[in-house]
Amino acid sequence: MPRMLAIDYGTKRTGIAVTDPLGIIAQPLETVSTKELERYIAAYCAKEEVSTIVVGYPRQMSGAPSDTMRFVEPLIGRLRHAYPDKRIVAYDERFTSVLAQRTILESGIGKMARRDKSLVDKVSAAIILQDYMSSVGM
Repeated sequence: MPRMLAIDYGTKRTGIAVTDPLGIIAQPLETVSTKELERYIAAYCAKEEVSTIVVGYPRQMSGAPSDTMRFVEPLIGRLRHAYPDKRIVAYDERFTSVLAQRTILESGIGKMARRDKSLVDKVSAAIILQDYMSSVGM
C-alpha cells in the first residue's frame, strides 16, 4: 500500500513524517536541512511508494498567510511538477508546533531531548499528517 508523506517546512530545518506501511498511523520520520529537502524526497520516493505528499500550509492565527508562505507555495509548485503522479496537498498547520511540544512533554522524554528542535519539527509533521488523514476519513 502506498504511503503518505508530510512536510513541516522551516527555513532552516524541515520535519518529515510518513504513514506506516498500512496507511493507518502517521509517524515522525526525519528532520532534514531545508536545503536538502527536495533531494531527500526524491530519494525517499525512489525507494518507497508514495501516493500523497501533504505540505503544512503556514497561516497566522487570524488565518492570514504567514511569512513562510512565500517559500511554501513555490515548493508546492515544484513538487507538483516533479511528481505529477502524486497528490500534493496543502494542509493548515496552525497549532502543530504547540501540539508537538505538548506531545513530546507528555511522552516523558527527558529535558535534554525536548530541547532538540529537530524532534519538534518531525513530530509537527506527524501531527499535520494525522490531522489530514482524519479530515479525509482515514
